[in-house]
Amino acid sequence: MSIFPLPVFEADADPRHRDAMTDEEIYERLEPPRTIVVKFGYMKLVAEYPYDGDAKPGCGSKLVARTHRGTEVVEMLTTTCANAGCGKSVTRQEMMEFISNSGGKDYPFHEKGKILRVATTDDVNGQSALDSNKPEYIRTCKRLISELNLPMKLVEVELILGQELLTFYFLAQDRVDFRELVRQLAAEFKTRIEMRQVGARDEARLVADYERCGQHCCCKSFLKVLKPVSMKLAKVQKGTLDPLKISGRCGRLMCCLRYEDQTYRELKDKLPKRNTRVGTSEGPGIVVDTKILVQLVLVRLDGKESEIAVPVEELMDPDQSPVPAESEASPEPERHPDPLRGLSTEEVSDRIEGRQRPQRPRDRSRPTATGRQTEFRRRVKTEGPPQAIPPPAEPSDEARASAAPKKKHRRRRGRRRRGPPDDSSRPATRGSDP
Repeated sequence: MSIFPLPVFEADADPRHRDAMTDEEIYERLEPPRTIVVKFGYMKLVAEYPYDGDAKPGCGSKLVARTHRGTEVVEMLTTTCANAGCGKSVTRQEMMEFISNSGGKDYPFHEKGKILRVATTDDVNGQSALDSNKPEYIRTCKRLISELNLPMKLVEVELILGQELLTFYFLAQDRVDFRELVRQLAAEFKTRIEMRQVGARDEARLVADYERCGQHCCCKSFLKVLKPVSMKLAKVQKGTLDPLKISGRCGRLMCCLRYEDQTYRELKDKLPKRNTRVGTSEGPGIVVDTKILVQLVLVRLDGKESEIAVPVEELMDPDQSPVPAESEASPEPERHPDPLRGLSTEEVSDRIEGRQRPQRPRDRSRPTATGRQTEFRRRVKTEGPPQAIPPPAEPSDEARASAAPKKKHRRRRGRRRRGPPDDSSRPATRGSDP
């Protein structure tokens, strides 16, 4: 089957008959950026460096830059230009406002450096080769830590493209004197060594991946300044203080508790406090509990045991709330006798299962429980209450002696020994005198 080009598509391909430009034409009209904002390193540092090349990189491009640590591969975030008309760049004023709102002086922002070139295939392969040797660096550092008996835990090792600096990240409870360790590592790897002590949250930024929400950890993706999170935020936002539900990968309180704190505060200010007297459409009452997110107030009405949930918009002044009219007492519902009352367990199970147990004829001669109680009351009225049975008298000493069991003599085992036999009855032995 032959394929024939459609005329409408041929007209679109002709530059004389179309309005939209191709990607190549758009790229040719672009001007090279003069400053580029990049991020680099395992700690995701942010920097703004000048650029004087002819290439026109886009967001996410890999670049080679000279930073305050050395030559390393960086990732482009955006460009800064004088005006804000471009959709793929921001003004420097907007960027500085973002930095100020995101932490100010604590924000990891650098300006000393320069963009050298767009990263080539050799640059990317060289960085990958260095990262493949990372297990050897880790084993060597752990061996030296064990030999020097230092109270520290190695977390990660970072290598840069120019190999001017080798950074070791470690955990420790107190300050560690690692000067001898640095000297041995420098002699081993022939480069400048930097030991950086990090906390539990920075450890999660280095080695963690996903959080329980299914997204990348905030500290690893976009959060640059790790501010402390107090237990007060968890008490306001969470119904439970279970550490497994309010702790992140680092074992500390989740950083996302700070995101909703302002919203929770604004919603909480709209709700009345507990034990406050408020008015509702059903009458005045006292606030028992509140729900922040749904903006509901649980009110116990005056003179009643009932509690109602009222939206905060419907609350009113307790003096102006309507007083509920006294409702007539409703008649007590008729109670039907329990058909299973008075039956044994076997009869109840048979009744439930639908079986009919054969009725045993009742013995009319035996009085019932009610009859016995009636007879007892009649005898008490006529004969008086029953006399208490006197306690038995204590037996005398002679009766105790006579009633005491006699001691039995133990019979010795074996034959009882008797005296010597008579000489006349002893038989004569051979060789004896006559």
